[in-house]
Amino acid sequence: MNAEIVSIGTELLLGEIDDTNATYLARQLKMTGLNLYYRTTVGDNEERIANAIRLASSRADIVITTGGLGPTVDDMTRQSIAAAVDQKLVFRPDLMEQIEARFARFGTRMTDNNRLQAMLPEKAIAIENPVGTAPGFIVETSHGAIISLPGVPHEMKHLVEHFVIPFLRERGWIQGVIKLRVLRTAGAGESWLGEQIADLMRLSNPTVGTAAHGGQTDVRITVKAEDEASADEQIAGIERQIRSRIGEYIFGVDKDSIEVALIGVLKNSGRRLILCEAGTGGVLGQRIARQPGAEVILADQISYETSAALRIALSLDVHVTEVDAHDLIHALAAAHTQQGPVVIVAIVIEPESTLIAVSSGDQIRERRYNYGENARNSIPWLGGWAVGTAWRLITEQGHSTGNEPPIAPAIQL
Repeated sequence: MNAEIVSIGTELLLGEIDDTNATYLARQLKMTGLNLYYRTTVGDNEERIANAIRLASSRADIVITTGGLGPTVDDMTRQSIAAAVDQKLVFRPDLMEQIEARFARFGTRMTDNNRLQAMLPEKAIAIENPVGTAPGFIVETSHGAIISLPGVPHEMKHLVEHFVIPFLRERGWIQGVIKLRVLRTAGAGESWLGEQIADLMRLSNPTVGTAAHGGQTDVRITVKAEDEASADEQIAGIERQIRSRIGEYIFGVDKDSIEVALIGVLKNSGRRLILCEAGTGGVLGQRIARQPGAEVILADQISYETSAALRIALSLDVHVTEVDAHDLIHALAAAHTQQGPVVIVAIVIEPESTLIAVSSGDQIRERRYNYGENARNSIPWLGGWAVGTAWRLITEQGHSTGNEPPIAPAIQL
């Protein structure tokens, strides 16, 4: 079946607030196996809302609206849906009692405007809202339903999880199981990875897709099947094919982190980690230090406020415009000769550029970006790339990743 999301509110339409509700609903629909082809945003205008509902209903079986169920004059979802389905709005005394009870429990005064929240299209199924004052409702159509939910995020999420999904299953509109497996990679770009598995990314079920974030790339396998055993079998088959092509770049699965993966290979290789940062506020060091086992492998964690302070502290040339990666690594290594075998990771934000340098043994990898102060907005990405490069460099030198789990089970959605 097909679904459409209709977000209602002028503040959403004009970009005054982000539409996180639509993002959440899209993910929920994906996980239930419903097809989502359209997301619509419409302002607080009764006629335009009604037209948006009519259009959505003409091309989708399930229409889910969010917003516009409050007690003020600009909350027009009820009357707009009633107009779209050619039904009258009627007062529901049972809903009024629930709303009054909510206000009493919250210890706040209810105004006459709140009576509007007890008005629904005459054939609507009410959705009791135990975490707020605005009930949701469902109007069934000849081919599906229009489901109207409040715009307050925690209220909307509660109703989706405790009423809407069970309702869709009860009606038989959600069948089978959806399972997800995420293979987490580092050390290779999304475009290159995509080329290696391009044929698998064209499959319709299971589906395979990539998502780059924080200097890493996730490969997601999603399958819809009649039962869990069949889903596991299909995911396992695709995962084997993916691992045969890009397995050397996979550091973990599902919620595994690159920081934990790096700590694991450092332990396995008998090496310790030296972190050096300038201009980042020590963010990378904080990411590593809070992981389990970091105290064992962390030899030193140095953070300088500026690249100038780093140059002075390490006796680097203060007259050149950019810190040389090899000079920096050699200076850090010379200052830590008593640490034994080490891996060095450095991030230096300079006025005109940003340097990432990683060293393991006699190998040095560096990357320089042609942006300076603005790099502070990309520190999480820079840190992810730096840690991923260190992990990849160690594993290339013949050490096990220490993170090679069984292919199944995947996550059930």
